[in-house]
Amino acid sequence: MFSALTFNMQNGQVWDEGNPDDPAVSLNETLAFLRTQDADVIFLQEVERGYDGGRQIEPPPHYLWLKERLGGYDAVFGYPQPNPQEIPFGLGLAIFSKVPLRDFQRVDLPPPDVTFEFGGVTRVPSQRLLISAGVEIEGRPVRLLNTHWQAFFMINASSNEHRAQRDLVESELRKYAGAVLLGGDFNSAPGETVIEQFERAGFHAAQHREITWRRMPYVLDHLFHNDALHLENCQVIPTLASDHHAVRAEYSFAK
Repeated sequence: MFSALTFNMQNGQVWDEGNPDDPAVSLNETLAFLRTQDADVIFLQEVERGYDGGRQIEPPPHYLWLKERLGGYDAVFGYPQPNPQEIPFGLGLAIFSKVPLRDFQRVDLPPPDVTFEFGGVTRVPSQRLLISAGVEIEGRPVRLLNTHWQAFFMINASSNEHRAQRDLVESELRKYAGAVLLGGDFNSAPGETVIEQFERAGFHAAQHREITWRRMPYVLDHLFHNDALHLENCQVIPTLASDHHAVRAEYSFAK
């Protein structure tokens, strides 16, 4: 078996129930949590801080800090395309793996053609991102994919009407033969039909009932696998290292 963890780390911003918007960042909390989990594969979302104006710090400091201290992992990282109208939330994706990663790829996910207000400014959504890499586990190839989608519920819209991001990810999933594992923050509110869509494509959620976000009772974070993998068990793991809970699962290879 091998283990996988998906975790929106909220750029290291820790959770304070009494002050949920406190911007205090503690990468030491993120690191301690990841070390405790000791997963074979880690999918991280919102690794870096976003800034008004679309500034992205290069090289990505949080990613490099974690990579230096998470011994025994290979890793890859990707920023989404910059947006001059960016809002100051977390952004950037990383995959960490205890076996070497190869054939890194990125796919830009188009933003919806809508506008919304934030901070007294009319804005347009950012492009989102899908990153992927291949590994070999127990002599078998596995494709690992990580993504972070638009939170349509925050802008009075739905991915059921604006399907480009989810449809493009589905088309990417269908490209790969053999074992495929997708982690991410899918930002899907109740009523959005992502689970059903991916089921029709042959991909199963490790769990889709237990809440994974502290701010609203939503299941935003998922691990999806195809029939080449067998789900052995799954847990939603609360942590104060983020406003998201992590999802951890163990997999074996199907016969």
